[in-house]
Amino acid sequence: MSAVTLKVLIVDDESPARERLKSLLAEIAEVQVVGEAESGAEALALTHDLSPDIVLLDVRMPGIDGLEAARHLALFEEPPAVIFTTAYDEYAVDAFGAHAVGYLLKPVRKEQLATAVVRAGRLTRAQLQKLAAASGGARRTHIAARHREGLKLIPIEEVQYFLADQKYTTVRHLHGEDLIEESLRLLEGEFGAAFVRIHRNALVAVKHLEAIERNPEGQHFVRLRGCPAPLAVSRRMAGELKERFRI
Repeated sequence: MSAVTLKVLIVDDESPARERLKSLLAEIAEVQVVGEAESGAEALALTHDLSPDIVLLDVRMPGIDGLEAARHLALFEEPPAVIFTTAYDEYAVDAFGAHAVGYLLKPVRKEQLATAVVRAGRLTRAQLQKLAAASGGARRTHIAARHREGLKLIPIEEVQYFLADQKYTTVRHLHGEDLIEESLRLLEGEFGAAFVRIHRNALVAVKHLEAIERNPEGQHFVRLRGCPAPLAVSRRMAGELKERFRI
């Protein structure tokens, strides 16, 4: 019975680093390099198209970096295993501990790479959260919405509000609406001062806030640029909202 060939996607913004990994992988049995990407965004698109078993992912890249890309990759219906490659060791020890198989320091050696590929497993959410904390708690630059055709990346700068409804959260943005499965509590914790809670089920983007209004019955509403309908503010949140914006 023949061994199963592992499909690998290489992601690094530096061409020499990609070439080195490709050369090393060529010497490892039952491994096939199916593609290369220069950025986190390109890695997500190629993962959807090529369905690799393993993604070798550089940590520091412009735009969507490796840590953010890994969080988005975890949303795939069948997420690949992720092995990080980096020249910076400050992330590794605290982030992984006993799970160091998911982390290779540059220059990557063949023996280490072969061992990591053989033992590669999917990163858990807990590991990804530790990685985010180890990188200084950097917030994501995009929100990923899962569709049948792949992941849709929505720039945080274009998000107008998040509206929670049972299992799903609606992301209203400059180009429409999408559904995600992230809670408002986690979104609020990550994006902090860029958003303000106006209701237990709603977070609105401060940069898109146009006006805070009150009707004759004393009910407060917020108007957001680009949104035709106002959003209701709960009585409990109205005081905090007025205090924050000094109205």
